[in-house]
Amino acid sequence: MAAAADLTGTKRVMACALCKHLNVDPSTVSNTTIEQSDIASLFSHIVKSSQDEVMKWVKFSSDFAGSDGKQHALLDNLNQDLSQKSVLLGDGLKPSVADIVVFATVQAFVTRVSDSELQKFPHVWRWMDYIQNIVDFGTTSQKINLAKSVFDPPSHPKKADKVDTESSSKKAVSGQKNADKSNGSTDSKKPAGEVTKAPEKETTAAKDNKTSGEKKKDKSAGKTAEKASEKAPEKTADKDSECNISILNIQVGLIRKAWKHPSADSLLVEEIDLGDGNVRQVVIGLAKYCSPDDLTNRHVVLITNVKPGKLRDVMSAGLVLCASTEDHTAVEPLIPPGGAKIGERISFAGFDGKPEDVLNPKKKQLDKITPVHFYQWPI
Repeated sequence: MAAAADLTGTKRVMACALCKHLNVDPSTVSNTTIEQSDIASLFSHIVKSSQDEVMKWVKFSSDFAGSDGKQHALLDNLNQDLSQKSVLLGDGLKPSVADIVVFATVQAFVTRVSDSELQKFPHVWRWMDYIQNIVDFGTTSQKINLAKSVFDPPSHPKKADKVDTESSSKKAVSGQKNADKSNGSTDSKKPAGEVTKAPEKETTAAKDNKTSGEKKKDKSAGKTAEKASEKAPEKTADKDSECNISILNIQVGLIRKAWKHPSADSLLVEEIDLGDGNVRQVVIGLAKYCSPDDLTNRHVVLITNVKPGKLRDVMSAGLVLCASTEDHTAVEPLIPPGGAKIGERISFAGFDGKPEDVLNPKKKQLDKITPVHFYQWPI
């Protein structure tokens, strides 16, 4: 009975999402049709498609729903198929009817699988997280809370400390050499058998005999040393802050519009909503990987405190963060964390600083941060 109830629920989710996706009147699919039809028949009733590639995934869904005990093997096949793709059909980002049918079928099974078991199929849960955030399944389906990997940036050695250590050691060595030379020259002038006495502290009379010019030199040298010692930690702190990811203002945005760049085939122009009436234009180099329709109404993550500038005569005021396959044949924008709102700032554990108003291009702050904190993750 439980299996039959799950299958009926799967078909309801599938029918609702397909009707929304294809703009089909849901009243044309009755409850009786949903309950009495198998997955393939219900799909044909709504979609009326006979494409071989689509029907292949309809058959997969039918096999998955009717194969108790074989779901793990089928999930492994699905995981391999998705290893270099974002969606089941095509090389872009736009879900098809195949994604909807397979998601609705796999969802019921996944809700009963432990997180540790699901981690064996990383491409499946990454795909499911994407589909459930971009396809409208209505109220017939509840989102799956998928456990995501925690971003734990590696620690990196502070270059400033290394420089300070090396310079101090060099000074100590040079000071020792100078002392040895002075002692050697003094000893060589003394007759044999004479014992060299340790230098005594400068007497008050000797101090008084110093000229006013020598006293001024001593004071100025002391002040210079003090200033140098005060500035050293400040420079170290400045260098550390320039490599701190917290200086970036990374926010969640929604692409309201996207269109082709008027004078560059590899670029697209986007209008991104950051909430509270804050809409900005961003140029992005994704024309090779996705169409404007693929990006419209999609949530993205972008750096918003870069200095605005023109890219091929079109103003751009942000950097959209993306992920790519290892061979860079597929690239897509990052998906914000679940539940994140438009305009919300994304932060990282252990990096609690405040973002700068505008990054200084002359300091090359992004060039210093990206090798440490950003990596090429498989999509």
